[in-house]
Amino acid sequence: MTEMSYSSPEYEAFKQKLRKIIGLDLNSYKNQIHRRIHMLKDRWNVKTYDEYFEMIKTNDSKLREFLDYLTINVSEFFRNDKQWWKLRDQLIPDLIRKRGNKRLKLWSAGCATGEEPYSLAILSTVCGLDTSVQVLACDIDQGAIAIAQKGEYLKRQLLNVPPEYMSKYFTTSNGGETYHVSSDIKRRVTWKRFNMIDDAFGTGFDVILCRNVVIYFTPETKAALYVKFFNSLAPGGYFLVGSTEQIFEYKKIGFDNAGPFLYTRH
Repeated sequence: MTEMSYSSPEYEAFKQKLRKIIGLDLNSYKNQIHRRIHMLKDRWNVKTYDEYFEMIKTNDSKLREFLDYLTINVSEFFRNDKQWWKLRDQLIPDLIRKRGNKRLKLWSAGCATGEEPYSLAILSTVCGLDTSVQVLACDIDQGAIAIAQKGEYLKRQLLNVPPEYMSKYFTTSNGGETYHVSSDIKRRVTWKRFNMIDDAFGTGFDVILCRNVVIYFTPETKAALYVKFFNSLAPGGYFLVGSTEQIFEYKKIGFDNAGPFLYTRH
């Protein structure tokens, strides 16, 4: 599939129609995503973009498969665990000292199927944050959010969870193959469908996690999103990105570097 085919009139029309039904502006994504779209089209043995669109529009299972393949809703609890333990042992305690209370504002942006916001909710409990503190969990994919709200995961998704957390914050079924997030942790998460390109961001967040999401956007979209995240962060707050990401012009935006894949606002 060539670069030229990504900008054909037929593909442009397909993208416009698709945005109306799922809210994704595919023009904001890098060519990697467009390659995925065409690979799935070939896998389904679809000949035209009209046929492709109708299949996605009228078949819920095909829409689910399309979104999963496109947005790569693959995660695990405490992914890149060193970042999480720094959040637990240094950053959240630091914020508690700065704020003088245990009421922090936490956001998991691009939460996919819920592993990240539940991990954050567990740490908010471990660190003794107020029980009324809610983790805001946002994603553009309503189907992924529905999966997350169930709070059911396979054992392989919990490989980084410390044993003491496993016994305290999960129950099991199916002979130990399925793990269920405890009701106490589930109550700490608020779910919201959110399009980070088009929707207005909130403000005053103490911790924002947006990991392994922005890497799929074009440089222009990525730069605009980093500015929006900066404006959403409270002074002294922390912004965590994925372990393959780096904000090269963070000083220009106003961020300070607080460590690997970690930024703060003063």
